[in-house]
Amino acid sequence: MKKQTPLRPTDAELAILRVLWQRGPSTVRQVQETLNRDRPTGYTTVLKMMQIMTDKGLVRRDESQRAHIYHPVFAEAETQQRLVGDLIER
Repeated sequence: MKKQTPLRPTDAELAILRVLWQRGPSTVRQVQETLNRDRPTGYTTVLKMMQIMTDKGLVRRDESQRAHIYHPVFAEAETQQRLVGDLIER
């Protein structure tokens, strides 16, 4: 059986992943505040994106605390390698 490769993250998802790689495990609020420094980003927009990313398998959600903590599933280098490989294939 072929191993399913992770979906290619969108530009918005990559921005969220960059925050998680830099900050480490974070809440939606922490990610939103970091993204807000560069461009106004609504909390509910970031929340919805991170929920979608969880469904796609790009991030994991730790629900053991009241504020859920999100972790990237793949390391930054692994994601970059996959994106470069995808670009080369095209």
